[in-house]
Amino acid sequence: MYVIIWEYHVKAEHVSKFEQIYHSEGAWAELFKKGTGYLGTELIRDETQPQRYITIDQWDSAEDYEAFRVQWKEEYEALDAQCEGLTEQETLFGKWEAVDYKVR
Repeated sequence: MYVIIWEYHVKAEHVSKFEQIYHSEGAWAELFKKGTGYLGTELIRDETQPQRYITIDQWDSAEDYEAFRVQWKEEYEALDAQCEGLTEQETLFGKWEAVDYKVR
């Protein structure tokens, strides 16, 4: 599994719209569903800083995610531009691969 984690600091006046777009059935998830290998998105809010969120996007592989980005580039960029004013800060935490460890 391949996981992409983002952190967002959302403007107070846009919290509702942000949650609507970024939740597991929101606009980003709907776009990601067009790609092969998309497994789902989780939206998590910090309980001590209610305008701080993390998204966790899950894919079968890095190759599936990169193929999606190529195929749906224009739609991705358009949605990203639409969301630009919702946050004060947006940070990529990283791209992660699941460890397939087998006990011997």
